[in-house]
Amino acid sequence: MYRQYTSAQAVSTYRRGVDNQDEVREFLTSRRAKITPDQAGLPAGGKRRVPGLRRSEVAALADVSVEYYAKLERGNLAGVSPAVLEAVARALRLDDAERAHLLNLAHAATGADTLTRPRRRAGRDWAPSPSLQWTLDAITAGPAFVRNGRMDLLAANPLGRAFYTDVYASGGKPPNLARFTFLDPGARRFYPDWDAVADVTVAILRTEAGRDPHDKDLHDLVGELSTRSDDFRTRWGAHNVRRHGTGEKRFHHPVIGDVTLAYQSLEITADPGHNLSIYTAEPGTPADEALRLLASWAAAHSAETPTAQAPRPGPP
Repeated sequence: MYRQYTSAQAVSTYRRGVDNQDEVREFLTSRRAKITPDQAGLPAGGKRRVPGLRRSEVAALADVSVEYYAKLERGNLAGVSPAVLEAVARALRLDDAERAHLLNLAHAATGADTLTRPRRRAGRDWAPSPSLQWTLDAITAGPAFVRNGRMDLLAANPLGRAFYTDVYASGGKPPNLARFTFLDPGARRFYPDWDAVADVTVAILRTEAGRDPHDKDLHDLVGELSTRSDDFRTRWGAHNVRRHGTGEKRFHHPVIGDVTLAYQSLEITADPGHNLSIYTAEPGTPADEALRLLASWAAAHSAETPTAQAPRPGPP
């Protein structure tokens, strides 16, 4: 399913920078390999040496010469017009997240990202404004938290701290959801659908890498996870990206047990690169009752530090 990388390959490839031509080449190649001729409305033809479409077929679909598309797939995106990028995106059947990622890679290739993007503050120095923390604390029916593109857990309401008690207990300043997912054995218990969560986690980091290719903290995080986790390293090599906006997720929490929650993730316009996420449940459902139970537990343990670990439930 995923391209295999050694830890040394993954770390060295990423630390050369995501504006590197290798990144563009591997992204375009991986997208081309995912499309069958039938999906593209083309005849299958004879035996194919590689999965997916041939370069010549993508070039024809994008209405560019084979030589020009080959140049793009070698990683030379500098100076490519928006019309050509859009044509390539259509030919490769990119979704919205993948199209945005391709545009980000093109911006990075020309250096335009350094001129057009809002300046971001480093996560390690970031703190919520009083009004943002008041907003978080005003959300009392569900866990609410702020994260950045590196998935650092930067701020939360009391229910959010209680919900992510194991993430806080796993350490890190700030705690990091990606590091917890891949390096803490408790993550496989906390996330019953761990493989799906792992896929999404890496796709979010890969998306952030395209948006902010010069983030040293992200470079270091990817290097650490690539070195310490085979599961991360193989997923990183898949070059999948996504937007994380809304959906449902299953959890097994140490206090309230199994629960399925809906989530909404919103970009904080006053703080580019930061997202406010809220987990909720339909009123009157077992999940809603579970959140009420967790709120009661959090209130009873409010004197404890945020990193205090929740007591484990006894055997069923």
